[in-house]
Parts: sequence; C-alpha cells; structure tokens
Amino acid sequence: METGRSNEETEGPVSVLVVEDDAPTRWRIGDALSREPKFRVAGAANLAEARNLINVSIPDVLLTDLQLPDGSGMELIREVRQRSETAEIMVISILGDEESVISAILLGANGYLLKDAFPADIADTVRDLLRGHSPISASIARFIVRRTQGRPGGGMVSDLNTAKLTPREIDILWGIAKGFSYADIADHLGISRQTVPGYIKAVYRKLDVNTRGEAVFEALQQGLIKF
Repeated sequence: METGRSNEETEGPVSVLVVEDDAPTRWRIGDALSREPKFRVAGAANLAEARNLINVSIPDVLLTDLQLPDGSGMELIREVRQRSETAEIMVISILGDEESVISAILLGANGYLLKDAFPADIADTVRDLLRGHSPISASIARFIVRRTQGRPGGGMVSDLNTAKLTPREIDILWGIAKGFSYADIADHLGISRQTVPGYIKAVYRKLDVNTRGEAVFEALQQGLIKF
C-alpha cells in the first residue's frame, strides 16, 4: 500500500483528482483549484477515466461525485483507500441520504459536501483537508450527530451482537449496500422480484433497523458485508 503524504501540508506540489461527470462543474472546480500554485489538478468524467489516472498515480486528494455514468464513486473511494492510507478523500454530491453518507465515511472518505452547500473557496476546503480537518455540510453533520446520540453510550459502534442472517439474506443485504433496486437484486440473484421485499423485512427485523441506511451501517459494523 502506498503511504502518500502526511496530513500536514508540505512544500511540494499536491496532486488533486476531480471526478465529476458534469463538465461545467468539473471545469469550475478545476479552475478554482488551479489558481493555487501548489495544486496539480487532473479531471475525470467517469469511473473508467478516474481508474486510468489512479493506476498511474494515487492522488494526494480525491474529490469525487457518487453518481457517475459508469458506476459509483463509492467504488473509487474504496479503491483509493485500499491503496493509500493517507490520501485525502472528499465526496461532493447531491446525495445526502443515510446510505450514501454512512457508506462513504466507512469506506474512507474524510469529508462530505453537498453540492447545494458548495463552498465559495474550494481551494480553502482542500487546504483544510490537508491539515487534517474533515469538511462536512451542515445537514450531514447534523445527521451524524443524531446517529451518534441515538446509539447506546453515544458512539457509532455496534453492540457486536451479530445478527443470524441466512446466506440469501446476506446476498440481499449486499445488494442494498450497493444501492441496487429491488428489481436489480432479484435479477442478479435469480429470484422472484416479489420475494425481495420479504427478505428485506426479515433483514430489518434481525438487525433491528428501519431504513436501508441503518441496515448497511449495522451490517458493516457487524462484519456481515464488506466493501
């Protein structure tokens, strides 16, 4: 695994990869960052382009959307984090739902900004990342606080009472974690689409949760699934 640079800013250049399929948004972010002399900015419009770039060199900073034309930015977060413990990763997305927030953070994202709360000075935000800060949109921060306050002892850690899920229920749970629709899950597993809701209800009951996001969070904490 690459070690990359430390969280503290250094004198050398900082490589930044911006992964965003909307060209005007990608250009706007890239242009704003390029005004900082120490930033070396590259852009990618989809998952394939981003993978080509990270296969050449892991960036010091990854800024990625989650909804890409050929896949999910979650996959890119996982791949970069597996290859570098010190790369700074920030999500810039319109998605602020439980599943997206929890999955991105657990996969290794250091910050999560919603596009409707995009900072005026993105270069300052990247500098904050390099200083070890975790830029997070206010609504995302409130969600994390609510999740933390709602857990026994005030922590976001499972009580480790691993649920006894069947292999099929774990398959269903993996589909939920990947963001697949009920139809996608059924087609992938070769089962009737009408049976998927029943499996999901059983998963919710065994994990003692009420939403997809909570189910993904508990499953990851208990080691039932891994990204």
